[in-house]
Amino acid sequence: MLALPADARPNQGTSVDASANPVVWFELYVKDMARATAFYQSVLGTTLAPLQAPDVEGSGMQMMAFGPNTQERLPGATGALVKMEGVEPGAAGALVYFRCEDCAVEAARIAPAGGKLLHPKASIGPYGHIALGIDTEGNRFGLHSMN
Repeated sequence: MLALPADARPNQGTSVDASANPVVWFELYVKDMARATAFYQSVLGTTLAPLQAPDVEGSGMQMMAFGPNTQERLPGATGALVKMEGVEPGAAGALVYFRCEDCAVEAARIAPAGGKLLHPKASIGPYGHIALGIDTEGNRFGLHSMN
């Protein structure tokens, strides 16, 4: 898979903090960018923003970023929806969890936004609560909250 070039990744050029979370970037691959953008904006109650894709010849890459500004040095990981030739979305890969105040709220938005709720809010003990869904592109994703 083609990842965002090192010089375009958030936190690029900074020294690595061994005590910090090492995850800084994720990509959710999509077939229909408009549909996927509408889905995540609806479920997460946020706005995704166009991100200039790296100039990779023949990729036809399009990107919509999570977060207000992916170049800003904010704590935690960020990422984007990515549409490009030769890469297919699917439920068998990595699982990205999105932070929520109460994951039951966002879980209730999954089906009306065109996705499928796989598992409603459930306790994971002292680690909080999770819910699992499938987006409009076939990607499995998680929701996490402490409440």
